[in-house]
Amino acid sequence: MFYVADQQMIGLPDVAPAYLATFTINIGGQDFVFEQPVRYKYTDPVKGEIYQPLIVIPPATITASPNLVVFRPDNKQQRIQTQLHAFSGISGNITAGLTGIDYSGVQNGAQSLEKGRTAFYNFDVTEKHEPEEIYTLTPYANKKTDKDTVGYHLALRSIDYDHIPAVRYFYPDFITALNIDLKTVGKKIGYIPGAGDKVAVILERMGYDVTILDKTTLPVSNLSGFDAIITGVRAYNTNEWMNEFYDELMNYVKEGGNLIVQYNTSNNLGTVKSKIGPYDFNITRNRITDEQAKVSMIDPAHKAFNYPNKITGKDFEHWVQERSIYHAGGWDNHFKPLLSMADPGERADEGSLITATYGKGTFTYTGLVFSESFRLLCLAQCAYWPI
Repeated sequence: MFYVADQQMIGLPDVAPAYLATFTINIGGQDFVFEQPVRYKYTDPVKGEIYQPLIVIPPATITASPNLVVFRPDNKQQRIQTQLHAFSGISGNITAGLTGIDYSGVQNGAQSLEKGRTAFYNFDVTEKHEPEEIYTLTPYANKKTDKDTVGYHLALRSIDYDHIPAVRYFYPDFITALNIDLKTVGKKIGYIPGAGDKVAVILERMGYDVTILDKTTLPVSNLSGFDAIITGVRAYNTNEWMNEFYDELMNYVKEGGNLIVQYNTSNNLGTVKSKIGPYDFNITRNRITDEQAKVSMIDPAHKAFNYPNKITGKDFEHWVQERSIYHAGGWDNHFKPLLSMADPGERADEGSLITATYGKGTFTYTGLVFSESFRLLCLAQCAYWPI
């Protein structure tokens, strides 16, 4: 999370220009002064005259991957790679490192870096923090010459759309590190991407073998080989083809699989009604917007909260944005709601997490917003607990 020092910068429609040109015009002895941003103009054969901001970039930027590492009792060492990209030639003794943790094994460094080239540095990171601690690591690189030392600490991100000027901004490419006693059961997960989320990446960081399933790979995959299949947020809204595989997914559950569906905006996709679960339920507009709303477990003894990890109210602390959205409603009696929560002054809603046994397997629908890595504890539970 980033802190904005100047609160007046919040809400501006565009980033501040790198340079302003000042013009003074004298009319009748009176000076009129005005400023204009320095921009680059070119002509597109279709769009006509295009104005883009002048971007000032540093000689090099540095990024890291992965941006999340999870240390567990059985895995106290992780590999992190940083990438130093040169926008201009860099000469000198170049070193790289990570702040906030002990590491070893720097590899593939560079004594100089030509314009447009990237140097890669690999770090074997050993966990020495207290259990349950969440902290950040920051990559950096230094260039030493006979005269001084120059540091590179920022990454570059671009936002490009036809209807707005190009936006380039710089930020420290933090790595979130978690030291948690995380237990996992099973290994293979099939993931069907939706409108965009990081759940698949986080599951990999937790130690799971994740296979991405789409319209091409799903029909030729042996679904019975997956311990769980998870659909990304709004997967049924963005992938109309999923209606074609309803029977295959339900058969997967019936034969003992676990299907977890993250939230969608509606059961209706235009004129096509998308069937999602083995039993009827509606997707409502209900949501819990207060990120500190009390979360109550309807049945604390349920295996969803006890296997393979113990889930308590503490796991819902430090939530960012909303608790959950697009709750289930009007569900069939086969479903069992697991959580109850409410915004201040409103009635409790039990539709954020519902589950049902179907044949030998389990179907789960959740509106919980899994946007932070530690929330995946609940997702891991749903994937593997036996009803």
